[in-house]
Amino acid sequence: MDYTLNIKGRLMSMAEPQVMGILNVTPDSFYAESRVQTALAVAERARQIVAEGGTIIDIGACSTRPSSEPVGQEEEMERLRMALGVVRRELPSAVVSVDTFRPDVARMAVEEFGADIINDVGGPATPGASSPSVSSGGEDCAMLRMVSRLRVPYILMSAKPTLRETLLFFAERVQRLRDMGHKDIILDPGFGFGKTLEQNYALLAELEKLLVMELPLLVGVSRKSMICKLLGVMPSEALNATTALHAVALMKGASILRVHDVKEAAECCKLIRKTITETPKP
Repeated sequence: MDYTLNIKGRLMSMAEPQVMGILNVTPDSFYAESRVQTALAVAERARQIVAEGGTIIDIGACSTRPSSEPVGQEEEMERLRMALGVVRRELPSAVVSVDTFRPDVARMAVEEFGADIINDVGGPATPGASSPSVSSGGEDCAMLRMVSRLRVPYILMSAKPTLRETLLFFAERVQRLRDMGHKDIILDPGFGFGKTLEQNYALLAELEKLLVMELPLLVGVSRKSMICKLLGVMPSEALNATTALHAVALMKGASILRVHDVKEAAECCKLIRKTITETPKP
C-alpha cells in the first residue's frame, strides 16, 4: 500500500509489510510466552523483537483475553511506565506502540514517554469496554478526541462481526477522526473480538475488501483461539497455523502483522513480498 505514517517527523512506509512484536507486561495474557514482568525481561524482549525483524514494539499492560477482568487504570499506568522507561532507555529510536483502551493511559504514554502509536483495543466485546472510547451511536468517543489531540498514528479496532458492519464502523469512525484533523490511521478488523469462529474466518476470507478505505490494515491472529479452536490445539502449538494465516492476510493486503513470533512473521513477509512484488510475470 502506498501509505506512510508520520512517526514524530520520521516517515514509515507501508509499501512493504511491517511486523509488530508483542510485549505484554501482564501476568495473565493468553499466551504465556508473551508475558514479561521485570525490567530485565522487558529489555530482553524488546531487543529480541528488533533483532528478529520487528519494526514496531507493541507494549500492553492490561490483558484483553476473553473472560479476563481488566486491571485498574493506575495499575496499567504503573506497568507501562516501567516498560516504556526500559524500552526508551535500551532502544531509544525504536517505534513504540501502546496497546490500551483508556484515553488517559494513551495520554500518559505519549506525553511522558513519547509513545509513537496508540493501538486502541477498545470494542464492544473487549473487557472493560464501558469506556466512552468504545461507545456507539451518536456519542462522542473519548479516545478519538484524545488521539486527535496527541497527533500520533492511531490503530482503530473493530469488534463488529461481519464485513458490512466492520466497513460501516470504520467509515463512521474514520470520518470523525478526519473531522478532528487526524491523518495517520490504521485499521484493525479485530480478529477474536466480538466474532464467532465462523465470522473470524469469513472476515479473513474477504479482508481485501477493507482496502476500499485506502488505509493500512493491521492483522492480529497470532496464536489466537480462532486457530486453537479450529485445530484443537493450545496456543503453544499454534505457530505453524499462525504463519499460514499470516500468509493469507499478506496476500489479501495486510500492511502490519501483530505477532508473538517475530522471526517467523518477518520471514513470511519476505517470502510473500518476493512472490508477489518481485517475481516477474511470464
